[in-house]
Amino acid sequence: MTHASSQVPERAASRRSDEPSLLRLAGFPYFLIAFIARLPFAMMVVGVLTVVVAARGSLSLGGLTSAAVGLGTACFGPLLGAAADRFGQRGVLSALALANGAMLVIFTVVVYGPGADGFVLLAAAGIGATAPQVAPLSRSRLVTIIRERMPEAARTRTLSGTMAYESAADETVFVFGPFIVGILASALAPWAPLVGAAVLTVVFVGAFALHPSGRHVSQERDADGKAPSAVADLFRPQLLIVVLGILGVGMFFGAMLTGLTSFMADRGAPEQAGLLYGVMGVGSAILALGVAWLPPAFTLRARWLVFSGILLAGTVLLVFVDSPATMMVALAIMGIGIGPTLVTQYSFGAARSPLGRSATVMTMLGSGVVVGQSIGAAVTGEIAEQIGTAPALLLPILAATVTFGAGLANWVLSSTGPRSSRTAP
Repeated sequence: MTHASSQVPERAASRRSDEPSLLRLAGFPYFLIAFIARLPFAMMVVGVLTVVVAARGSLSLGGLTSAAVGLGTACFGPLLGAAADRFGQRGVLSALALANGAMLVIFTVVVYGPGADGFVLLAAAGIGATAPQVAPLSRSRLVTIIRERMPEAARTRTLSGTMAYESAADETVFVFGPFIVGILASALAPWAPLVGAAVLTVVFVGAFALHPSGRHVSQERDADGKAPSAVADLFRPQLLIVVLGILGVGMFFGAMLTGLTSFMADRGAPEQAGLLYGVMGVGSAILALGVAWLPPAFTLRARWLVFSGILLAGTVLLVFVDSPATMMVALAIMGIGIGPTLVTQYSFGAARSPLGRSATVMTMLGSGVVVGQSIGAAVTGEIAEQIGTAPALLLPILAATVTFGAGLANWVLSSTGPRSSRTAP
């Protein structure tokens, strides 16, 4: 009896070791390619702003141009996600890699040409419309692999860890993206970041599209590629509240970076804004990775409220900052809240995706971040230029309030709304 019972843990351990991990299923090259392929997307908004200000000499036009990129993404991002759900990611992303690379080059030519400002805005909208949203499509691809190829017992924790990694990767890219733009613009020319983004898009987004995992279409689709869920399921309150919450996060990113730049410009060191912003970004990425190890008893809806509350508390400190040192303290507190909040929102998006529409939902959320970032940067920049830094620093507080308020609404909807067709959070 003792001998037989001692073999049970050994067999269980053997089964666990035989279970396929996500790293084994997707392959390490996948994660490397997907990470680099995100960089052009993170460089676009800042790169567009930089080249417009340099070529046209108008900060106001630069803000409007960045907003036009966000508008193009908002209008076409979810449609491209729906196309990826319907036909698979490989063909859609291959076409987008070429189209977006061309639009980045066309935009650069238009900005330096004699054309009217309207053509600049139109070309910027074209950049947003063709933007290959690698991050949300990577989430969709990995979620599909987890649900269809991993043992059920391992799915919940693997899904949580995957959302944590993806958000940490986003945080890292959105910190280094503007940094790379600054280096290329300073060392070469203001147009260099956009040309560099075009090359990265064609090479690495193309590689991401051609990766073997890109051939996969969800098993939830029928032989004709149709989803078992209705389009109306994308507009359920339980899903729309997640979109609103992540829009608030995007607004915070745009408003905080722009307000911080104005804050440091008042002290004669605008180039140091990126370094201070990194204090928040690095802390946020580390905390985002830590979300995977939080106990299941700390539910998703509770995490949204707790961490968005920390974010809101950190933004309130902006009213009292009077030096780079106190600004660093406020940014460090915000970093504790923003990363886990973003992870939680994407986890809700994965859990509440209608059957066969995960890429659509993830691109809706990804578009929400970009649109919010564009709105936050444009509005905050205009206020900073026309009124001053102190009023501009109220915008991150407003954005954090939107995120926290959406968390409150989500708490109610999570307890009273219909259960998701997927694993409920």
